[in-house]
Amino acid sequence: MRVAARVLAIFMVAAAGPALAQKKHLIDPTPPGSLNPIALPPLQNPDAPSLPAKELFARKSTPFPGPPRSIGGDFDGCLAGAMQLPITGPAWQVMRPSRNRNWGNPHLVRFIERFADNAKKVGWNGLLVGDMAQPRGGPMLSEHRSHQSGLDVDIWFTPMPDHVQSPEEREFGEAIDLVAPNQRDVDPDEWTPVHAKLIRAAAQDPAVVRILVNAAIKKALCREAGADRAWLAKVRPWYGHAEHFHVQLGCPASSAECKPPAPPHAGEGCDHDLASWFKESKLHPPPSKPKPPLTLAGLPRSCRQIVKAP
Repeated sequence: MRVAARVLAIFMVAAAGPALAQKKHLIDPTPPGSLNPIALPPLQNPDAPSLPAKELFARKSTPFPGPPRSIGGDFDGCLAGAMQLPITGPAWQVMRPSRNRNWGNPHLVRFIERFADNAKKVGWNGLLVGDMAQPRGGPMLSEHRSHQSGLDVDIWFTPMPDHVQSPEEREFGEAIDLVAPNQRDVDPDEWTPVHAKLIRAAAQDPAVVRILVNAAIKKALCREAGADRAWLAKVRPWYGHAEHFHVQLGCPASSAECKPPAPPHAGEGCDHDLASWFKESKLHPPPSKPKPPLTLAGLPRSCRQIVKAP
């Protein structure tokens, strides 16, 4: 599983700052968790207008009470009435539970439960669930900028083991990297037809709007899809996503303040758009200037009430 290369990549990421890399996770990292998480210290001035909103949302360990509401979008939103996914279910296990990011709109929790059953039917042993959302959604302390409205989930490409994992396994276990070292195709030693069936099963769920995978994985899906190809339109390439795929759901009817995600572009996405992901400019992009952190002023007004409430 190229563990040594991954360790080296972690140090390279730390040195590169905000520079993107198609292979490794910067937008959606999955670093190890902690067996003994330390509570964040109180903020000296929590009402400062310049305070990054992530500092406020990260300090809320419980959901905002009331009916479930996804507010705003996955990059500028929050969540009320969140439901917690149990860390162990009949066909799933939550990874990195110390992060407390196994929360979502009940619409998302029901999808995970449903998808876990469907995954079994295609030969997948069970889901390893990564980040969903924080108890009140909102931006996270890590570089993971999406997952803010409780309608997104990361599913590892590693099948669930045949036992209930220990805390150590959940916090420090390595995810399988499906992409070859040259980033231009999947790794034949790791990629299997069941991976394709798993992604197809998720894409065929009517609640799903978009699935993000590494471009090399999209390439393999286009090549191996066969005659049944309509589901490919939902699966789109994005940086990282070599070790998990990101599932995004549409807005529930009960969430009037939810910002509907833009639908994927028409077509299978297997043509020139996919080919552009293998240009050097995207395989090895130059460092980019970091964006200023999101403050409460950049979120819907309801999010202030949600994060300020006890």
